[in-house]
Amino acid sequence: MKILRLVGSTAFVLGLFTTIFVGMPWYVYYQPAEMLPWWLKIAVYGIMGGIVVVLLTVAVEQRKGKAQREELEPIEPETRILLQNSTEVPGREVTETLGLVKGHTIFAIWLGRDISALMRLILGGELIEYTEMMGRAREVATNRMIAQAEELGADAVINIRFVTTSVIASAAELLAYGTAVKLSNPTT
Repeated sequence: MKILRLVGSTAFVLGLFTTIFVGMPWYVYYQPAEMLPWWLKIAVYGIMGGIVVVLLTVAVEQRKGKAQREELEPIEPETRILLQNSTEVPGREVTETLGLVKGHTIFAIWLGRDISALMRLILGGELIEYTEMMGRAREVATNRMIAQAEELGADAVINIRFVTTSVIASAAELLAYGTAVKLSNPTT
């Protein structure tokens, strides 16, 4: 299903761009009195066919009761830094505050996947295209925050927060931030 949906969304995108950026200027310049050329007809059929294929594949996935979802492999770096969303670390004491550390990214999805998500809006269900995009963005932003903390020689990042905002329709900004600190040795 995933490959079929990719083919449908690719046909839609290629047809759309061909129609807009080649077909419309051709039509305005030549103002044909007879039929449209074969390549413009194929582009229009690509748009319509692509929408139908994507709609059908999403509908089949929804009907099965679960969306087929690719698992994103975690890209977490090997680090000794403890990440905590509270201001305290149990059994340890903050000995030095090193300052604010942050990681930032802006992610977008391909137009073909955006069309697929639009079809899910019609049929209902989780917008897995955006779920995957935000999951990947969160990993990237967190890893960048960890890298800053490592540069400062931190033992932990405490009080971690995530902030997200929409940049444009299919792109989102994600900021991960926290306080880099040095910790006392663990109590036993």
